[in-house]
Amino acid sequence: MTEHMTVGAAVLRVLQTADPVAKAMAARHAAREWRLGRLTHEFCETMPDMPARPDHPVLMRPQDMPRRGKGTSVPRRLVLIHALAHIEFVAIDLAFDMIGRFGSQFPREFTDDWMRVGAEESMHFALLDRRLREQGSFYGALPAHDGLWDTAKETAHDASARLAIVPMVLEARGLDVTLNTVERFKRQGDHMTAKVLSRIYQDEINHVFYGTKWFEFACKRSGMQPHAHWQRLVKTHVKGGLKPPFNDSARRTAGLTQDYYYGIELLTKMNLHP
Repeated sequence: MTEHMTVGAAVLRVLQTADPVAKAMAARHAAREWRLGRLTHEFCETMPDMPARPDHPVLMRPQDMPRRGKGTSVPRRLVLIHALAHIEFVAIDLAFDMIGRFGSQFPREFTDDWMRVGAEESMHFALLDRRLREQGSFYGALPAHDGLWDTAKETAHDASARLAIVPMVLEARGLDVTLNTVERFKRQGDHMTAKVLSRIYQDEINHVFYGTKWFEFACKRSGMQPHAHWQRLVKTHVKGGLKPPFNDSARRTAGLTQDYYYGIELLTKMNLHP
């Protein structure tokens, strides 16, 4: 990258890179260039509706995905690691699309935060891909679904909606379930994967924090009440409501207090406004 490259151009390069390893490297390189002050805070580029994707994994509709561990000789543990690697791969694009699509609407600190998220997601992907390879597999060996990016497309024109749904719902769900997954891998004797997931869990607390922080910034700027506005957005964009149990402690550390999400699953199911 040159000294005069814009942050928008650097983000676009990440999104247009299809190869998984190359995308992860491009993400970490962009984050480093930004941290070193080599990217100008300009957003002239149009972000793609869909990032570049490799030929593998084959992407299927969520409803068409085989049930985990069914109809395949692949151990369920590897199927789960592959699914987690896919989530982290898509999360790279989600972080960089957040910057390129909405960065011009926020202070420079917004780009600081999401560059850090993008770099961490790329590291998470690399760690999980390495676990797959250490066990004779690789990312792309199994099918995956692209439901995460469907959420990105649905919130592409509203920064508040993107912040409310991606970090504050999808990543917050990771806080609810990851510790149980860590214990599952430990019981199976896979302590290395458990260690990787524990690292991801700690980073994701910060990712949810950044989402909550900038969502509240956007609400304050527009005169919206954050809790009520978040519940309206969840009701609009999340089918079926939120599923307990919730990791209240981790969510609270991330600034996502019970005022946001307690009762939302009932409100959504009853189709009521909060």
